[in-house]
Amino acid sequence: MNRILYLTIVLAMLFPVAVNGADNKQERNFVSQGNALYRQKRYAEAETMYKKALSFSPNSEVARFNLASALIRQAGSTDANNGNTPLSDAMQLLTDLEANAQNMQIVEKAAYDLGNLAFNQQNYQGAIDHYKNALRKNPDNDKARENLRLAQKKLEEQNKNQDKNKDQQNKDQNKDQNQQNKNQDQNKDKKDDNKDKQQPDQPKDQKKDQKNQQPKPQNGGISDENAKKILKAMENAEAATRKKVEARKQKADNARRRQVTHPW
Repeated sequence: MNRILYLTIVLAMLFPVAVNGADNKQERNFVSQGNALYRQKRYAEAETMYKKALSFSPNSEVARFNLASALIRQAGSTDANNGNTPLSDAMQLLTDLEANAQNMQIVEKAAYDLGNLAFNQQNYQGAIDHYKNALRKNPDNDKARENLRLAQKKLEEQNKNQDKNKDQQNKDQNKDQNQQNKNQDQNKDKKDDNKDKQQPDQPKDQKKDQKNQQPKPQNGGISDENAKKILKAMENAEAATRKKVEARKQKADNARRRQVTHPW
């Protein structure tokens, strides 16, 4: 169904307007010749005829609309219209007609064709706006109404896809960030492991650890070395005291021996 409607958009586009509204004979003749060439698909020659019509009547809305139609049929050509892009020139003509034309039929057709161009460029919001404008000028334009519904559906699908893509991008970004954090943690763990492996090769650190591991005296106690020193001092003091006692005893004994007299 969508493909059929899309083909309708393309094929229902750009038929030249009749010359009934032409302002003078020269304009009518050139527009008529241009329309005949257009129907033969000789679009570049038709373009020339429409430009000749505009040379006699520069404000001719019919000639400008038909010129835009011929330019669009040549879209993609690099040598048409003196090297300018035919499509951009055509859209400029149609945009001006949609906004300023006095002939409501011209306004309707210009809006409808701009809607088709916007649709084919996947500018669905722009297409919707142009189709609505065409329907304001002619509520009986069934093709504009049908294309409007299709453009609205396409816009809804486009928005859903954009939201889906945005969600996927957020998921991918979160996944990448999580992976990056994981890699950083792994690198940190690897550095810590390498640091632990290197510590046996550091004698200074090892001695420091051994020193830290030596038992420390409890509060109020003494070390073994200090205890030995104190014991030695006590032994020396005891020996000195014993020596003094023995010296006094020896002195007393000597005194007693001097006082003994021999009997006569």
